[in-house]
Amino acid sequence: MTSPSCTGVVLAGGASSRFEGAPKGLFPLGGRRVLDRVIDALSMVADEVIVIANDARIRDSVRGRAVYGDVRPERASVVGLHSALWHARDSILVVAWDMPFVSPGLLGELRLIGERTGAAILPEGPRGPEPLCAYYPHSCIDVVEQQLAAGNFRLGALVSMLARRMVLPLEDVARFGSPDRIFANINTSADLDAAARSPDQAVRAFEQDHQHIPANEDESVSR
Repeated sequence: MTSPSCTGVVLAGGASSRFEGAPKGLFPLGGRRVLDRVIDALSMVADEVIVIANDARIRDSVRGRAVYGDVRPERASVVGLHSALWHARDSILVVAWDMPFVSPGLLGELRLIGERTGAAILPEGPRGPEPLCAYYPHSCIDVVEQQLAAGNFRLGALVSMLARRMVLPLEDVARFGSPDRIFANINTSADLDAAARSPDQAVRAFEQDHQHIPANEDESVSR
């Protein structure tokens, strides 16, 4: 039996206004760029990894990965999600590029559940479901396009429109690490400084996390 394919997608968007316009994901953290940390996590569980980015500075900084701009001219997270589904062959695991401590084990769990159920799988974080760290079947593109055609660019509205969706409860997410840490965003230089205060601990957690990646019979999530 052939395993379903899954594309890991880094959404490298946003104006980075709180970094004075500098691409926040290109800053180093514990010896590696924030963007590279997200790519590494996705690489552990996805069949391929692509980057969605409109900024030429980001495109020029990525090596060995396909980088695509948004398919549509509007600027919103849901547009980036649409572009991710547009360029992927099948389902996607999407992660915002400012989540340097995203757990590969959690991503593997999202893929495993998504492939078993055919549903979009969103992990629950301390502030609610995390639609920019989630698994989406390719069929979700129809709903995304309907929403865009209606001029609705709210990501929360999109999630509510998905007929088949599941939320992985916070207690299950916590099996893969502190949810506060997993979903921590690097939005400001202060965030970056705070994350860098214990880089050795962060790096150890990141490197060891692949030991908890779930696997099924055909090993479709253990690549």
